[in-house]
Amino acid sequence: MRVLGVDPGLTRCGLGLVQGGHPRQLALVAVDVVRTGPDEDLGVRLLAVDRAVGDWLDEHRPDAVALERVFSQHNVRTVMGTAQVSGVVLAAAARRGIPVGLHTPSEVKAAVTGSGRAGKEQVTNMVTRILALTSKPRPADAADALALAICHLWRGPAAARIEAAKAQASKMQAAQLQAAKTRQTQAAKVQAAKVQAAKVQAARAGTGATTGARAGAVGWQTPRRAPDPPRSST
Repeated sequence: MRVLGVDPGLTRCGLGLVQGGHPRQLALVAVDVVRTGPDEDLGVRLLAVDRAVGDWLDEHRPDAVALERVFSQHNVRTVMGTAQVSGVVLAAAARRGIPVGLHTPSEVKAAVTGSGRAGKEQVTNMVTRILALTSKPRPADAADALALAICHLWRGPAAARIEAAKAQASKMQAAQLQAAKTRQTQAAKVQAAKVQAAKVQAARAGTGATTGARAGAVGWQTPRRAPDPPRSST
């Protein structure tokens, strides 16, 4: 599996491609840093990053892209540039149907060094050891990009399994809720049918009793006496 790690930055955007084979056996494929001038127009700078990332994706055809998740910092201007470059990378990968995994800096540091608070030099040293490099990747943006790729290769499958398990559990819960609603609806229909049947039966019973009472009252009436015939005069 090949993963392209991208350390997003407007002035320097690190790109690092790592090949993963046997568990925890990784190899460097390529690494570079895309640079844009701070005096250039923003659109031109983003276009340069887009072209560079697109060329890497087309040339190396990675199975996934590992991108640093943007988080809040005190330097708002830096965050804005990072977010803009992240959007460019996400769009470039989406156009090619390549999945993107987002990883926080502390997550990457913990995966590579064992500590989420490791410094940049510690990350660089561990990346050099893990990939068996003869020299440290420079600048730090390049090392960070490789660290992102390593993090995704080591933690990506586990994270995918966790997400799949969550999705499966969510589907099961939804199915159980739907089944419960169906049972409630059916029970309500049965109860309504019983109530309706009871009403009909009661109505029929009431009608029969009234008819019988009327018939009995008519049967017990005293017959009227016929008038006497007129007497003849003699």
